[in-house]
Amino acid sequence: MEEQELIDKIVKGELKFHELDKYVERSIAVELRRKALEILTGEKFTNISKFSFDIERAEKANIENLIGVAQIPMGVAGPLQVRGDYASGSYYIPLATTEGALVASVNRGCSAITRSGGALSFILHDGMARAPVLKARNIAHARDALDFINHNRARVKEIAESTSRFLTLADIQSWLIGRNLFMRFVYKTGDAMGMNMATIATDAVIKFLESELGLEHVSLSGNVCVDKKPSALNLLMGRGKTVISEALLSREAVTEVLKTTPEKMVELVYRKCWVGSALAASYGFNAQFANVIAALFIATGQDAAHVVEGSQGFTTAELTT
Repeated sequence: MEEQELIDKIVKGELKFHELDKYVERSIAVELRRKALEILTGEKFTNISKFSFDIERAEKANIENLIGVAQIPMGVAGPLQVRGDYASGSYYIPLATTEGALVASVNRGCSAITRSGGALSFILHDGMARAPVLKARNIAHARDALDFINHNRARVKEIAESTSRFLTLADIQSWLIGRNLFMRFVYKTGDAMGMNMATIATDAVIKFLESELGLEHVSLSGNVCVDKKPSALNLLMGRGKTVISEALLSREAVTEVLKTTPEKMVELVYRKCWVGSALAASYGFNAQFANVIAALFIATGQDAAHVVEGSQGFTTAELTT
């Protein structure tokens, strides 16, 4: 079919957006979807057509019914001096955001920290979790299943790790609620965020447990992972990388760069980040982790929805001599 005929069929509802790939190359399909959408909505989408990434690669791994891109302003903060197990040096931080003053605020923080000798930073915990839910016949069956898993951890570990040479099963955490068995498999996934690896490995283990124990597999994610939802479990046990950082700010840096005093900063952290957050029953005992994490995730092409986990954490402040 000719391109205009394909557009007309989309507009008339005779052809679906994703079906265009059957008739034309992916790059042309993107353009035709956009043109059809302009007719359907009466709007022009000129700006979203300007992008530089590979369409074939994006449609295979990242997006469906591609019509273009959304553009977000990107700024840079830094340099930030960091001393840690993996990062040691001065770093610039890309931040993509529409929130005015965010980059400037982060930049002032970087300046104060670097001027005071830098930040000390460590990874306390590294583990990507996937937690399926399985249903037992009764609670006795569920208890026996738990016993089996605890006595056969080596076999479970072997099955999980057979799915990827980059993955290691680090822990299995279990909870029994009625006939519902929740198991939180925690993996080390190397340099990758590792959600796909964790999911594939867990699926292999579940197939083994179904075969051996007769459990009913309800869902590969039982919401105890906990993926992209506020959770005390993630706050306390971590999901992904749990990081701790410390900066000893000089009085000069605080007064000259941040335009305040150490005493006022300590009081603010107590009254806002601790008392205010406790009053709100918040898991974010901080001023705005989410703003910085979201801007960094978007700038570096990460899954922005994980800002939920990234927003949880504690800011503390103490006066030193």
